[in-house]
Amino acid sequence: MKFALFGGAAAGALFASQVAFAAPEVKIDGSSTVYPVTEAVAEEFQKAKKGAVRVTVGISGTGGGFKKFCRGETDISNASRPILAQEMEACKQAGVDYIELPVAFDALAVVVHPQNNWAEVMTVDELKKIWEPAAQGKITNWKQVRPDWPDAKLSLYGAGADSGTFDYFTEAVVGKAKSSRGDYTASEDDNILVQGVSGDKFALGFFGFAYVHENPGKVKTVKIVNPKTGKPVEPSMEHVIDGSYQPLSRPLFIYVNRKAAERPEVAEFVEFYLVNGASLAREVGYTPLPDAAYKAAWARFQERKTGTVFGGVPEVGVQIMELLQRELKS
Repeated sequence: MKFALFGGAAAGALFASQVAFAAPEVKIDGSSTVYPVTEAVAEEFQKAKKGAVRVTVGISGTGGGFKKFCRGETDISNASRPILAQEMEACKQAGVDYIELPVAFDALAVVVHPQNNWAEVMTVDELKKIWEPAAQGKITNWKQVRPDWPDAKLSLYGAGADSGTFDYFTEAVVGKAKSSRGDYTASEDDNILVQGVSGDKFALGFFGFAYVHENPGKVKTVKIVNPKTGKPVEPSMEHVIDGSYQPLSRPLFIYVNRKAAERPEVAEFVEFYLVNGASLAREVGYTPLPDAAYKAAWARFQERKTGTVFGGVPEVGVQIMELLQRELKS
């Protein structure tokens, strides 16, 4: 015989709260650049699981995310660059093995205010002139970059020091990762940078393309002159695929804790990510990888193959097919 301790809606509410309380959790943190696609995957995954699994996605920058990940505080780390040697060592010391999975490509965008009608095209050398450490307190006016540009204060917005975008941009533009002037508005949260540039006619900034895609009309992208061809190229999915948007195209990753991967909810989430990542990456403004790359990543995950196909140092100019070849060989 069964006894009804609670009736109707009260019983349903109690059951729902118990399920929510008991639901296993997948903890993710790291890159603000990767955040839009991981958050989109998390939302769809939680819908598919009907509340049976919770997925939390934080933003502390790629570097900040790896600090948490290598301490074993998160299951998955979003990264807008490959793991670096010092982070590899930190994970090793803590006994954290990781599985590296590429999930999309980004056209790192240089942006200005929509009313900016002069900086339509810029060269890498001009960007270096603005952002290198020697520019601090000296290059403060648009006219100093090009004589025919306005005599107006140059307001700068960019990624913070814990950001993989900061690492990649400084390596690609200045020639050394983390080498930058310090007198600019910095944040690991790209939404703050969007707000800054959109509210300042004389602003210049940089962040992942998804934040351009998410904020139509608020900022305008600058065409970057390809150093090899001399042709101005706008950031776009097409130009990432054909390899012409250089040197600011870059792969995006998730890193999965090897031990956490044994938990069913983490394994299911990663599978869902690799199956649906292409469509969701496109939806938020990133460039999907070829199907073969997702299949290679899935095989890597199934085999629980740990480590990185990169050398622990910043790399600039890696194109989609080169990344695919590395994945297939690993």
